[in-house]
Amino acid sequence: MAGDDDPETPVSVQVRGIYTTALTHLFESNGETRVVRASEPIRDRFDAEFAVHPEDVVVDTTGDRQGVGVTGDPDAVASLDDHLRVGVDTLAWDDPAPAGAVFDGVVTDTLGSGAVLELDDENTEGFLPYDAADDYVEEGAVIRVQVDDPKPPWESDRAGLTTDLRVDGGLVELRQGRSADTGEAARLASLLNVDPPEGWGPRWAYGSDEAGMDALRTSLERAAERTEALETALVDADPDAAPARRHAPRATRWYWFGRESRFALDGHRRAVTTTMPGHHRTKAAHSDASAAVDFAEAVCEPEGEFPFAAVTRQFGPREGDRVGIGHGKPEGRLITLGRGEVTAYDPEGGITLEREMSPGGSYDALGVRREAGDVAVTKFREGRWWYATVYRDEAGETKGTYVNVCTPLEIFPDSVRYVDLHVDVVRHADGTVERVDDDELDAAVEAGYVPEALAEKARDVASRVENAL
Repeated sequence: MAGDDDPETPVSVQVRGIYTTALTHLFESNGETRVVRASEPIRDRFDAEFAVHPEDVVVDTTGDRQGVGVTGDPDAVASLDDHLRVGVDTLAWDDPAPAGAVFDGVVTDTLGSGAVLELDDENTEGFLPYDAADDYVEEGAVIRVQVDDPKPPWESDRAGLTTDLRVDGGLVELRQGRSADTGEAARLASLLNVDPPEGWGPRWAYGSDEAGMDALRTSLERAAERTEALETALVDADPDAAPARRHAPRATRWYWFGRESRFALDGHRRAVTTTMPGHHRTKAAHSDASAAVDFAEAVCEPEGEFPFAAVTRQFGPREGDRVGIGHGKPEGRLITLGRGEVTAYDPEGGITLEREMSPGGSYDALGVRREAGDVAVTKFREGRWWYATVYRDEAGETKGTYVNVCTPLEIFPDSVRYVDLHVDVVRHADGTVERVDDDELDAAVEAGYVPEALAEKARDVASRVENAL
């Protein structure tokens, strides 16, 4: 209920994870959003009070630190889009299985720890751990499930499911089958003169004890209304029509931040507190980097460029390391283009990766066979909008060069990450230069996967590479 349906009321946002300071500054400074339920470190950093009030939207850092997931009222989630597109290489996707959505899913496979369920007729899948199911699970069974742990499209994991239904109201969650009559949570609910629907009991969120009675009452009323809406939707559901989505009152949208976007977020954070160049780029690289970044910022005033040498010497990659190529697709998927050995390391910002190619098929656009003994040598440079791969045969003869145009490269300890922008340039063994796949980029723009500004940048990069070759 963004702004209580009043367009003049700011959308309330709760922010969590490594981008919290930057996004808090962004949301607090635009006049259209307000941050609520801020942590104590954020309150101290901003030297400000933040309301303890049920949020319209939760913005949470993804597990791999590559971006954020945004979940909440659909209109409120949509209203944040312009704000969260902080750089030309910010990309976004709507989740077909948003947090809290309820499906009648069909079990398609049983694995060692749980079952794979088909959730709708659009090939949306989820994973139900056996310990989150309330009954025996077998293939072909129809099971009513709720999305408990949505996953960004670039991760290989399926959305986590549960058979225990829950409804979130912000400061309180109503759980089906939980006693509504006993315990401290129930007693607090009775003080608010709000009765949860029959068969549902409250569980108050961490930090709710700091909220006023009005905020608690609003949260419980919101949860009760949403629970009644869920029950109505499930009563009307056709039991023979499965798989099917039954109820999805909230939306989940994923944002992947590219390198330029991370540096833009650095600017927001720097407006509040000491921030080293590449603060978010470094924290996104490795979980251990957070403590190192915090220490560096606590003892000095970092200035200058992103310290590629210091970061890679501490966390990698270095010569001899094995690194994957994390090839993101504009529609949100992530493909690993194999792993190779770092054969050269440049502390100024680059690595050379060598991969042995398996035989079979041909190299895209080059039109030459992939044979036993072939080697791919790829040079990556941090922040560059393209990279080149030279393919050589067993005798060392060049079979062709493929230049991939992409969002600015980030060289992380275990992989090089970017999103492919379709258009590429190839140089054949005879010296002929060819530009390919402009039509695929155009199609991605038309489908809404690539913003026009990003597509124009990709076309410009491809033209400059083509002229240089």
